[in-house]
Amino acid sequence: MDKKPIAHHISHQYDADLEDLRSRVFAMGGLVEEQVANAVTALVKGDVELADAVITNDYRVNAMEVEIDEECTHIIARRQPTAGDLRLVIAVIKTITDMERIGDQAAKVARMARQLAEMERPRNEYVEIQSLGTHVQTMIRGALDAFARMDVQGAIETAKEDLKVDHEYEAIMRQLMTFMMEDPRTIKRILDVMWATRALERVGDHAKNICEYVVYLVEGKDVRHISVEQIEEAALGKR
Repeated sequence: MDKKPIAHHISHQYDADLEDLRSRVFAMGGLVEEQVANAVTALVKGDVELADAVITNDYRVNAMEVEIDEECTHIIARRQPTAGDLRLVIAVIKTITDMERIGDQAAKVARMARQLAEMERPRNEYVEIQSLGTHVQTMIRGALDAFARMDVQGAIETAKEDLKVDHEYEAIMRQLMTFMMEDPRTIKRILDVMWATRALERVGDHAKNICEYVVYLVEGKDVRHISVEQIEEAALGKR
């Protein structure tokens, strides 16, 4: 992941503090992406040990959020950042909150994986979960890459993928509902699959949020709670 360098300050230590902050964010991002990937693999393959590892490792995600949040507090107190530096710190605080929630969703998928491992497996080997999981992992990677590069266009393109994730989620849910109606014996298993599917859809939402923070960081515009088309107009319309 190529990182766009931050602006230099008179204090070299200040530069080092900000660069360390960004590096911590990317390390946390790598961990949550790995957590999602492992949770999906555990469900698809019925790997209880891998599911347990994801659940256990969730504490690492939580600990990283706390550590980065404390570092942001120290930078604000010591450096009293302004303008772009302040936006960077605020964007980091918001980003790590969403990444922690991605970690929570990965743990939910892992818990469903443990339960599903004890049930009869479907003929399609949970291919729909594999597909949706791959899609949201791509969104996480795209959001973090946009953050690293301070790339507004990249952030917007990644945010657009959330609509596709939503459509994929809805299609899976309709299919699962049909399966339950056709064979009520599958209800318990399919409910667990539904919970896992919902968790992955939420991962996409959190990745989209991170993309919005990239726009805020670079452009200084709060683009939460508006459509992707409106985000694109607000960020790029006057260029």
